[in-house]
Amino acid sequence: MASSTARLRAFRPADTDALVDVCVRTADAGSDATGLLPDDRLWADIYLLPYLERHPDLAFVVELDDASDAAGYIVATDDTAAFAEWFSREWWPSLGRPRASEVPDDAAHALERQLLGRGEQGPDAWAPDGAPAHLHIDLLPVTQGRGAGRALMDLLCAELAARGIAGVHATAGTANAGALAFYPRVGFDALPPDGGGQTFVRRLAQG
Repeated sequence: MASSTARLRAFRPADTDALVDVCVRTADAGSDATGLLPDDRLWADIYLLPYLERHPDLAFVVELDDASDAAGYIVATDDTAAFAEWFSREWWPSLGRPRASEVPDDAAHALERQLLGRGEQGPDAWAPDGAPAHLHIDLLPVTQGRGAGRALMDLLCAELAARGIAGVHATAGTANAGALAFYPRVGFDALPPDGGGQTFVRRLAQG
C-alpha cells in the first residue's frame, strides 16, 4: 500500500486540540510526556498555545492524507523580547496557573517547578547572535522521514525573512538527540553551549 503524503498548510483554530496532543506526545525530548506532570496541558500552555494566541500567522501544520488531524506543527514569534514581556504580563496570569514557589520543592515535582518557573519568566528576552525570532517545531513519529520538518522550517523562515527578520533561533535540550541532529541539517548553526541547552541560529536573507 502506498504511503500517505504529508501536506503543509496554515494553522486553523480547529487544529488546536490536535496540536496540543502533538505537543504533549513529543515534549519529553521528542518522546511522549503524558503523565510526567500532574497536568499534561502545562506543556502546551508554555510551548504551544501562547504562540497560537499571539502569532497565529506564524503557525503552520503538517497533515497526512490518510489522517483527519494535524500531526505536526511549527510555531514562532518574530520578536522574542516583546513575546516574553507579553507572556509574563498577560498570558501566564490569564491562565491562573500556580507559581513555581507554590509547587512542592521535592524530586517528584522538580520538572513541574522548572516548567512553571519558565512560564513565569517567559522565553529568554534576547536575540542570540542577532536572531530576534524563535520557534518551536514538533512532529509525531508518523510524519518523520518525509521531509515535513525541513519543509515547515523553510516555510516559516521564508515568512520571517519577508518581514525583514534577520534571524531565528531555537533551543534543544541536551537529551533531545533528534533535535540536536535536525537543526544543523536545516541550516542552523550551533552557538556555544551555555548550560541551559543547545541554542541554534539560522540567519535569514532579507525579503
